[in-house]
Amino acid sequence: MKLRAIFWVGLLFVASLFGLPALKPLFAWAFPGVEPPVYNRTGFFELWLSHAGLVAVSSGAASLVGLGLAIFVTRGGGREFRSAVDAVARIGQTFPPTTVLAIAVPVVGFGVTPTLIALALYGLLPVVESAIAGFEGVPAAVLEAGAGMGLSPWQLFRRVELPLAAPFILSGVRTSVIVNIGTAAIGSTVGALTLGTPIISGLMGEKMPYVIQGTIVAGLFAILTDLLFERLDRAFRRHRVARG
Repeated sequence: MKLRAIFWVGLLFVASLFGLPALKPLFAWAFPGVEPPVYNRTGFFELWLSHAGLVAVSSGAASLVGLGLAIFVTRGGGREFRSAVDAVARIGQTFPPTTVLAIAVPVVGFGVTPTLIALALYGLLPVVESAIAGFEGVPAAVLEAGAGMGLSPWQLFRRVELPLAAPFILSGVRTSVIVNIGTAAIGSTVGALTLGTPIISGLMGEKMPYVIQGTIVAGLFAILTDLLFERLDRAFRRHRVARG
């Protein structure tokens, strides 16, 4: 059933990237007076490529930093910094991305850079929280058994802790990516090219078709990505069961 859902959503998504111009008569009929009825300043495929790139880089950075922080605060002397790391991660998500953009633009200028900073900060908390929960959820008895077998701390981490915490880490990355897909659209307010570009253009120019078109493509992108993550999570869990 999930594969069928992925297929149909993927088909609709591809159709939205390349097929919206074919719906020009429909939008012209539904919104008379809007010219052109389909956003055409930049192709939707190009908009999606830029949008996806922003999400990939920002979520990748958030995932690496978040995982590193989670590893640090769940062992040794790093536990003393647990509350501080939680506070920093929460601050990053407490401030709206628009606020981060307003602060970053005077420092780094308009365009991609402030958008990446805002998205990375906003996507950090889910990764940190999920990874910490995963590492702290590893049963002490399992770690003791591994140590009793002669495994070094690194081997315990790689062979025991990381595999057991992986579903939690993946869940955090999934949340971070999906949140950033929706949030990346605001990057268009500071000059970044995203799927929010037609939405912002439509709102400023009172052209509702552009808002609808951008929303459809961005929504399908988020839904498809979430379905793919769910599929990846199921495959990962089956692989663990097969190995176990």
